[in-house]
Amino acid sequence: MVGTPAGHRLAIGLALLAAVLHALFGALQKGRDDPWITRAAIDASYGLIAAPFALFVVPWPEPHMWPVFAGAFTLHAGYKIVQAMTYDRAPYTVVYPVVRGTGPFFTVLFAGLVFGEHFVPVQWLGLGLLVAGILGLAGHSLWQLGAQAASLLPALGLALVTGGFVAAYTTFDAWGIRATADPFTFLAWFFMFDGIFIPIVTYKRWVILPAHRIAPLLRRGVLGAFVALFSFGSVMLATRLDTVGMAAALRETSTVFAALIGWWVLGEKVGLVRGLLMGLIALGAVVMEGAV
Repeated sequence: MVGTPAGHRLAIGLALLAAVLHALFGALQKGRDDPWITRAAIDASYGLIAAPFALFVVPWPEPHMWPVFAGAFTLHAGYKIVQAMTYDRAPYTVVYPVVRGTGPFFTVLFAGLVFGEHFVPVQWLGLGLLVAGILGLAGHSLWQLGAQAASLLPALGLALVTGGFVAAYTTFDAWGIRATADPFTFLAWFFMFDGIFIPIVTYKRWVILPAHRIAPLLRRGVLGAFVALFSFGSVMLATRLDTVGMAAALRETSTVFAALIGWWVLGEKVGLVRGLLMGLIALGAVVMEGAV
């Protein structure tokens, strides 16, 4: 199906599914608990879920894949550290759009360098509308905070760095999943390895955690694990079926769903301005997809 109209349509569906799930994943990690231990619970859960599939179901990786897994592990570890630091310092609806807004732009540039992908002018217009809408959501949230906004500048800097990591790991992982004969081999082994890092570095936080908080965190971890498995798996399969830049950009419509989750679950207002900006994101996605 790679390179076919059917493959293109399936890739669009997978990228949009990843968008919905990624917004849910971000809300689960932000939540009311320490984002570090929430992330640890999620990572440990999906590592344990992936392990039997990696070891006993999918084909074992080819020898050339081990350096690929090492590179993916390093990039994702850096991303998680900076992301958790960002969520520690600012409201979810401020920093999440900055992370997701800068990610697709840099991903398109990286995909051009690595895969030789190129956008036509109309696609660049669609990407510009999408990114403008995403960053507009962040700007609007900052404006609503008034005098408190200045104190969030360090968090916004971290959010930009996190967006750079998003672009780097998206491009690298897209290359990695194409480097093996079976894409599910990459996904299973990636998740097994990726589930190790954060639980180890957050060990001291778990030791001091009140006992009554452990069970709810573990339940959230299992839920987040399944969300992460399907979200990341969907967008990676989309990058294998179609262009990396397109899949990455469509995934960032997750910001629309994140705003809806912020309103519905976290009790945050949407309002006219945010509604219009969400419409701008959707318009950008339509323009990009319609230009293909």
